[in-house]
Amino acid sequence: MISQQDSIVFELRGEIAHWQTAMVGLSDLENFAATSAWQSLERYVGVALRRHLTSLIGATQLELDALQTDLRAASTVDDLRRCHARVTRFRRRFLQLETVLSFYGNAVRSRTSAALGELLRAFDFLAAESMRAALRPLRLDTPPVLVYLDNGLGASILRAGWRAWEGGSPSPAAAIKLTRFNMMRPTSMLHEAGHQVAHLTGWNDELTTALRRGIADPIVAEMWSGWATELGPDLLAFAHSGFGAVAALHDVVNDVQRVFALPLGDPHPIAYLRVLVGVEMCKRFYGTGPWDTLAQAWQVAYPLAAAPAAVRPLIERSIESLPRIVEIGLRTPMRAFAGKALCDVVDPGRVSPAALADLERTAGTALTVSSHYLQSEGLRLLALASYNVAAKPESAAASARDFEIWMRRLGTLTDAAQVA
Repeated sequence: MISQQDSIVFELRGEIAHWQTAMVGLSDLENFAATSAWQSLERYVGVALRRHLTSLIGATQLELDALQTDLRAASTVDDLRRCHARVTRFRRRFLQLETVLSFYGNAVRSRTSAALGELLRAFDFLAAESMRAALRPLRLDTPPVLVYLDNGLGASILRAGWRAWEGGSPSPAAAIKLTRFNMMRPTSMLHEAGHQVAHLTGWNDELTTALRRGIADPIVAEMWSGWATELGPDLLAFAHSGFGAVAALHDVVNDVQRVFALPLGDPHPIAYLRVLVGVEMCKRFYGTGPWDTLAQAWQVAYPLAAAPAAVRPLIERSIESLPRIVEIGLRTPMRAFAGKALCDVVDPGRVSPAALADLERTAGTALTVSSHYLQSEGLRLLALASYNVAAKPESAAASARDFEIWMRRLGTLTDAAQVA
């Protein structure tokens, strides 16, 4: 019969040996996405991401190697018990690493074809451009972006700078989930990019304070200040893509089961109000237009009388404050933007219906074939396509097909740029 100490050593050696074999499978990034999928990324994004993941793998392997060294040096039962506690902690670290690698592997693997790779590279470019417009005047670096496809209706972001665990290397890229539902009208990625901008500039806290202090009704002020972290990205998406962003958001939240919902702790405005504040943005900057019809149809489809009694007064009082909320969000100078208002940093007027029509008329056919226009006006092309889907629904499918062609051309240009 072996001693207690030898029994523990036997157990720990077996566990550590198992984790060593598991790390072999985790150490090859091609086990998570094919080489061709990694190569479909823009070069800087791909290199930075692989370096980040390799760093996490290396740090985890070093932790495991240190465990093995500690086991060899252990001379008492207490030493061995400390080793056992470290093995238990390593189990959690391994699972954290596996989660991170699987997440990025799935994201990269969503580029399942050359055509889809071109499309998503274009989206990487546009999402980064939307951030650059706000960050460049502040002399803040724009992080690279990895847009990936997934199921569902809503988009999301894993911000650049996120750490999988304390002491781990920060993520080098903003990973933005885009759904197939909005792939041909991807204004939601501009909202998600807005989260990164708000984080880097400190706008979240400043907008929260501005809403709390600037809305006269204290109940409305308290409620909307709690929604600032989602209102801000909506404001940025509007500034970049105008009515198209509002119409696309309308289609995402158009759910009879949730339109009046107010879940405890949810940072999103009530869906009913979220659409109406978007309409108010359009009114404030563009006057009258198809957004007025959208608002009327929205209010007919979801009459306030159908709202739960607990939230109806809040909605009614909020509607009265919508002009002030838009004024605070878009036209109030903020330290986050070096003392300028958001509308002075990203001008919503550039994506008004009149401005988009003028862009089409001035550029002519060059707008969608010229490398200069595709790269310099890509965000306005997104705004134009999104506007056409909303304002001319009878030709929505044709608008989507045109948009796909434009974006694939843009994706080809970004691919050529990384090879050059």
